[in-house]
Amino acid sequence: MSLQIPHRDKPNGVGGATKAVILVGGASRGTRFRPLSLDVPKPLFDVAGHPIIWHCLTAIDKVPSIQEVYLIGYYDESVFRDFIKDAASEFPNLSIKYLREYQALGTAGGLYHFRDAILKGRPERIFVLNSDVCCSFPLNEMLKLFQDKDAEAVILGTRVSEDAASNFGCIVSDAHTRRVLHYVEKPESHISNLINCGVYLFSTEAIFPSIRTAIKRRADRPSRLVSYRSSENLESSFMVDDDDDDENRKNEVIRLEQDILGDMADSKQFFVYETKDFWRQIKTAGSAIPANALYLQKAWQNDSPELATPSINIIPPVYIHPSATVHPTAKLGPNVSIGPRVTIGAGARVKESIVLEDSEIKHDACVLYSIIGWNSRVGAWARVEGTPTPVGSHHTSIIKNGVKVQAITILGKECGVGDEIRVQNCVCLPFKELKRDVANEVIM
Repeated sequence: MSLQIPHRDKPNGVGGATKAVILVGGASRGTRFRPLSLDVPKPLFDVAGHPIIWHCLTAIDKVPSIQEVYLIGYYDESVFRDFIKDAASEFPNLSIKYLREYQALGTAGGLYHFRDAILKGRPERIFVLNSDVCCSFPLNEMLKLFQDKDAEAVILGTRVSEDAASNFGCIVSDAHTRRVLHYVEKPESHISNLINCGVYLFSTEAIFPSIRTAIKRRADRPSRLVSYRSSENLESSFMVDDDDDDENRKNEVIRLEQDILGDMADSKQFFVYETKDFWRQIKTAGSAIPANALYLQKAWQNDSPELATPSINIIPPVYIHPSATVHPTAKLGPNVSIGPRVTIGAGARVKESIVLEDSEIKHDACVLYSIIGWNSRVGAWARVEGTPTPVGSHHTSIIKNGVKVQAITILGKECGVGDEIRVQNCVCLPFKELKRDVANEVIM
């Protein structure tokens, strides 16, 4: 399919320039990504050999009309400094800047707060990507739909099972024109199995007035009543504290999903691009494993030179960092990522797992459906394993003996598993030594 898209050599602000924004969140979020987020912010966690946010930038770099990318979040500026420096050399066509919110402003509030920086040079459109999404990011296809329909907004959507749909924002669209007719965030009853993928393309002339309207509506609302889904809270609502500062702060939190998209469906030229390719949220620490598999499979389909050459002991796709040491008798794959300076001993077996930098897996150990944290040790003949989840499932928890446990086993930073020890369906916090068999536990 040939896509008519602007060329990168057009000067900024001329010929319909496009910018991109990646929403990276902040330190008070990411609790579901623990224990991994205790040591690295989720957007910088390595999946398929690269930080999660790197996969977003790779897709953005393929859109010729984009020259500027903003990362918006409320991590300290130092958090992304090294990554941005490395990305500048890897993506020379992109100017990448981090804009720090003074507090959590919501997915739309951050855009509006930094509107002057985003609108500098008068771009016609902005892509907005949530960093915790794993997909093929068909941005050029979204841009073509945007131009073909003379749209004000395009949202990336995908189909999921009807059971899973209510956990996401649901889109009702016209099957022929692809226009979004209705949007509801996490509906209580089934309305559609077409869900929001967390990737958007907005006209700058549509999105910022829409956010301004939402802020004004929030400020003008006479009753300070906050509603929650009744299924999540026995009381359907509660009155917000009268503290003016607290109220002002809450008024500033504006979210695309809850506050903007529903109104856009009613009043704007709003369309959905439905991807048939893979899509996955990276919310919990365990969800890094299916995301790792999806990105590795994509790299394999694209004949990426980064992947290890298949052999009798390498079942593709496998990523091995050049500084890692893997014994020729160790068997790896499929869907395995081996980080920098990792050592894999003779006869070891690693499958559907991520082994992070400076870790060691000793001889004849077995690691399945697991994440081995930085500088951790798995002893000889030890077995560290999780449980595979069904293909297409958007959950990484399972029920064992009537108790919900993590399907993926996760060892935090500098954990040790003794020789011949078995660890199954456990989450182990950093700096723990496991000297006995454990199953279905969170090891504090």
